[in-house]
Amino acid sequence: MLLAAMLVFFMQPGFAMVEAGFARCKNTANILMKNLVDFMVGSILFWIIGFGLMFGIGGFVGTPHWGDLSIMDKIINNGLPIEGFLIFQTVFCATSATIVSGAMAERTKFSMYLIYTVAISVLIYPVSGHWTWGGGWLSNASEGSLMGDWFGIAFHDFAGSTVVHSVGGWIALIGAAILGSRVGKFGHDGKAKAIPGHSLTLACLGVFILWFGWFGFNPGSQLAASGEADRVAISHVFLTTNLAACAGGIVALFVTWMKYGKPSLSFTLNGILAGLVGVTAGCDLVSPLGAAIIGAICGLVMIYSVEFIETKLKIDDPVGASSVHGVCGSLGTILTGLFATSDGLFYGGGWGFLGAQAFGVIVVGLWAAFMGFVIFKALDKIFGLRVSKRIEEEGLDIYEHGESAYNR
Repeated sequence: MLLAAMLVFFMQPGFAMVEAGFARCKNTANILMKNLVDFMVGSILFWIIGFGLMFGIGGFVGTPHWGDLSIMDKIINNGLPIEGFLIFQTVFCATSATIVSGAMAERTKFSMYLIYTVAISVLIYPVSGHWTWGGGWLSNASEGSLMGDWFGIAFHDFAGSTVVHSVGGWIALIGAAILGSRVGKFGHDGKAKAIPGHSLTLACLGVFILWFGWFGFNPGSQLAASGEADRVAISHVFLTTNLAACAGGIVALFVTWMKYGKPSLSFTLNGILAGLVGVTAGCDLVSPLGAAIIGAICGLVMIYSVEFIETKLKIDDPVGASSVHGVCGSLGTILTGLFATSDGLFYGGGWGFLGAQAFGVIVVGLWAAFMGFVIFKALDKIFGLRVSKRIEEEGLDIYEHGESAYNR
């Protein structure tokens, strides 16, 4: 579990490299600082408040423990040291928070970023996480419960396609919409213009790091490796995770080749991430073939989602976080209801599990989007989310931090 936590922690520099690579060099220090802050602030706040809200006793939300792990040790009985379980859940919380950073990159005040990352770490993520992983109502299918009466089965998200990724993705979409597009992104005719990132090398390195870290993210969610059943389960999750990533990347490569005449590296990178995000919910339940199909579907949908959000909704998301994490996280969770070998519709399981998956995706998505809207609207009205036009044009590094990532 601790090794898995290390791997998930290593995803933080992965996200930092992807976001920095897809952004312009004048904002690199700002992006790197935000990814550091995600983990530093998130770790402290999740330890003090978020852990109790997520895993404490309660139906809608757990009871705060105010940093007293002895309280949580009496509540959580999974055979693991409470300190180790806390750090494993902490790195997941940091992942959810850092997703938002990419969609709002290159024009957000650093002070406002500090406020909303706190809100994600101590409220938005722990509450919806409690519903699924903390013994809350989405995970309860007992007689007389809502999930039991409506679907006959509980919502399933093994490692966080919805709990982690779609939560971050929907908050990111709302935040980017309220923040507005970057200067020069849309012309007078309303058409989107490409604003290339400064280093696809960094972005590619970041994706490789994230891919590597995902082998802690998904297999680590088994939370045990002591017996033959656990070893088989972990091995299966390793395989399905990797196959989905490969399928997502391959589909993105060939679709962009056919669509644009050239195989796009940036879309291929996001295709890999889309496959990883999509399979995360059901990596324990789907077959290797099912995982590859889920990855392929997510890699395809991601391309058209990026286009739709940019050209139709006119929302500027520099890294495609809303599509990769929000859309593909939700889609992969629903597809688990089709491809799960036990209760999936395609395997004779009926409509109950598919309905439970779709319902869980909707309620968690609505929670994240609503809370994101309230927080971002309030911050924008009271303080202003966005830097001035001059700061945006000259770069956030110097004005927000007094230093630049690159000195020539």
